[in-house]
Amino acid sequence: MSDLAAPSLKLALVQTTLVWHDRNANLTHLEPLLEEARGADLIVLPEMFTTGFSMDSAQLAEPQEGPTTQWLRAQAQRLMAVVTGSVIVQAADGSYRNRLLWAQPDGQVLHYDKRHLFRMAGEHQHYTAGEQQVRFTLNGWNIRPLVCYDLRFPVWSRDPAHTDLILYTANWPGARRLHWNRLLPARAIENLCYVAAVNRIGVDGKGFAYTGDSQVLDFQGESLVCAGEADGVFHVSLSRAELTAYRERFPAYLDADGFELR
Repeated sequence: MSDLAAPSLKLALVQTTLVWHDRNANLTHLEPLLEEARGADLIVLPEMFTTGFSMDSAQLAEPQEGPTTQWLRAQAQRLMAVVTGSVIVQAADGSYRNRLLWAQPDGQVLHYDKRHLFRMAGEHQHYTAGEQQVRFTLNGWNIRPLVCYDLRFPVWSRDPAHTDLILYTANWPGARRLHWNRLLPARAIENLCYVAAVNRIGVDGKGFAYTGDSQVLDFQGESLVCAGEADGVFHVSLSRAELTAYRERFPAYLDADGFELR
């Protein structure tokens, strides 16, 4: 379990529209929003925030140290915060990845590759799935990043003994808004941890509408903030003391079933 003395964690969720297949337009649009997020420890952007949810991986992919990585690094250093979101990346082995980049103020950029690829859009035909769970540490908090469709798979999300915050970045369409709003509290309750989820709004280049509902939930699945369909930056502070106290009162994780991922 995490250190009781760890400070509160300040989050900023950036929920906004995205310009289809136009990296420069999206980065220009996001910069003033990031300025509104100043003061947060962790700033979260949507999935594929430079392109929208596109299957044109070969045309749109950047190298790991491409312009978006450099932009994220600069923003993290400017704001003295971690800035994260997913982009289309061509990995060193030549494969295309839906890759969450985690840019730290010290210049280091870590990553997580989306594990569950959305076959109903053919994502599994254009990208290679990630193979490893990762956990990042920020100000004494253990944070597990996941991407969009990963939300539907509770085994991959499961880590109640070592995770303080599960983080989802998404392009989750309005047609399945009900699922988003029911699955997120479930992940918080079963893992006895906070959950933060950032979705986009607007209509993409394929005509799919997105209704946002970016939100943060506590360890009992109670809403701390929900953006609805609004465009903007949403701030919330997470309490270490409240999380620790709840886990001590209700340590259900001690009775969890053992399993191994393959």
